[in-house]
Amino acid sequence: MSSLDLGDVAPSTEVLVAPVHLAGAGTTEAAFTILDNAAGWTKTIAFDTDAYYTSPCQRVRIANPVESQYGGWTITYAEDPLGVPDWITTFDRGTPHEIVAAFTETLVQSLPNHFRDYFSDGRRYTGLGPEDVLRRSNWQPLHGSRPHWNFSPDGHAALRTRSGWLHEYTELLTPERSMWRLSGGIDPVHVPSWRAFFTGNTPQHLRTAAAIALTSPDPVPRFAGDIPERHRDLVQVYLAEPTASIPRAEAALARRPYALHPPAPEAAAPTPPASLAAHGRSRRQR
Repeated sequence: MSSLDLGDVAPSTEVLVAPVHLAGAGTTEAAFTILDNAAGWTKTIAFDTDAYYTSPCQRVRIANPVESQYGGWTITYAEDPLGVPDWITTFDRGTPHEIVAAFTETLVQSLPNHFRDYFSDGRRYTGLGPEDVLRRSNWQPLHGSRPHWNFSPDGHAALRTRSGWLHEYTELLTPERSMWRLSGGIDPVHVPSWRAFFTGNTPQHLRTAAAIALTSPDPVPRFAGDIPERHRDLVQVYLAEPTASIPRAEAALARRPYALHPPAPEAAAPTPPASLAAHGRSRRQR
């Protein structure tokens, strides 16, 4: 299967794109389908656009507001349904939907017995953490960095692990201060195209599910026109098989010019290892 030249296909052409961290957000259909079909979950629509979900146990609340600072999805868990959340995960509107869907599906499946299946004596326990998944996919750590950074082989996706003590309420109130941040883009450190934040108590098996989706080598379905303009020289694109069709109505609703307005740069952070940066430059020059 040979890669396509995006200049030769119409924006409405259904294609397969790799890697996922540069493919663009795609549609929100998968995550909505998971939650709409989850037994006992309730859904509320506000302002005709914003969707809010609550789990049967009232411990998990999920919001998908169209207009907010981050957009995308905010997922909270509180052991006491009326108390302060124990953890919060935020996926901004540019996050590839495969990552959001993997996290959400694992959450829905593991919630009925309060994640016990994923404890060390549980039937679904694997012992794998997200860092193990990344290492297995040849991600490289940037030694000596604070905070700690891991980079994908192409240098265009990164995991930041915050260092130092921080009051848990601070990271609950400010996603950028979360313990972990996944991001992707030409410069995933300083000017990422998308970001996902996980506070310190976010269960390991949920973060691992997100990491598995992020590192999958399988190309993902997109419309050619939805691939971010600045990523087009960095992705491999193939004609989609008929079974990989994308719901056009959902895609139309999900299309937003987010790739043109990346998140504001954060505080100074290290650049990827020189070998990874050189690799990225060589691909863009081809």
